[in-house]
Amino acid sequence: MKIIKILTGVIVITGFFFSCKSNSDKADGYGNFEATEITVSSESNGKLMQFTVEEGQTLKQGEFVGYIDTIPLTLKKEQLEVSKNVISSKSKGVLSQISVLNAKLKTATISKNRIENLIKENAGTQKQLDDVNGEIDVIKQQIRSVEIQNSPTINELKNIDVQINQIEDQLQKSNIINPINGTVLVKYAEPNEITSFGKPLYKIADLSTMQLRVFISETQLSSIKIGEKVTVKIDSGAAMKSYEGIITWIASEAEFTPKIIQTKEERVNLVYAVKVDVKNDGSLKIGMPAEMWVQSPPLSKEKGE
Repeated sequence: MKIIKILTGVIVITGFFFSCKSNSDKADGYGNFEATEITVSSESNGKLMQFTVEEGQTLKQGEFVGYIDTIPLTLKKEQLEVSKNVISSKSKGVLSQISVLNAKLKTATISKNRIENLIKENAGTQKQLDDVNGEIDVIKQQIRSVEIQNSPTINELKNIDVQINQIEDQLQKSNIINPINGTVLVKYAEPNEITSFGKPLYKIADLSTMQLRVFISETQLSSIKIGEKVTVKIDSGAAMKSYEGIITWIASEAEFTPKIIQTKEERVNLVYAVKVDVKNDGSLKIGMPAEMWVQSPPLSKEKGE
């Protein structure tokens, strides 16, 4: 009887030991790598005259990668500039009239000052002052009349300037400029194709730093924080390869997992999404599965050992 009790105790302790050891070998989170993908689209309509993008190509921010045919826009701009010159020549004639009237107004104002000084010295008359004031009023009315006549011309010139600015903006948008540093993932267009506003040209993503999205349970939430360093492991042949990662985001709300199952039992399994930034040495790919360890796992338990 005593021997049976001893054997039972040994079995319980052994089972507890292996159970604890097995739990300690589990990662704190499982997920897949992702990256912020940007789809670069056409901002103009026309023929794709040049497009030097290839899938897998590394591009820099601000790099020129092609342009869309600008001949129709250039011709329209030249037409507007000709119209502006014609209207400006008409406006110059009106402005010359205003210049003549301003010269008369200046002369009449000088005469008015002289007469006012003569009146102070009892050498001038009030009639002379009234006459020159009347002349000044007439000239001012003439200037206002000419300005009113010239107002539609000025507005028309402003309207043409706005149209020219719009054409210049469209000409600038005909150049295809790469928006970020990254690697071309997908190419949607080829040179000499006709493109239109909003049509996708290529997709690019910065793969130098990948984001691992993992899900953790509510009980694990208190043990991690933003900015904390963690270990990320991926399968690499018979072994596992380790990377250093930094937690950059923790979801503020829980979600059900798995999402496609909504049974009464599964609805109680709430998890929180976590993002971990990992420097990419070229081995990490979008969609690749990985594990997150808040503390590095025992070396003796890595695959292949």
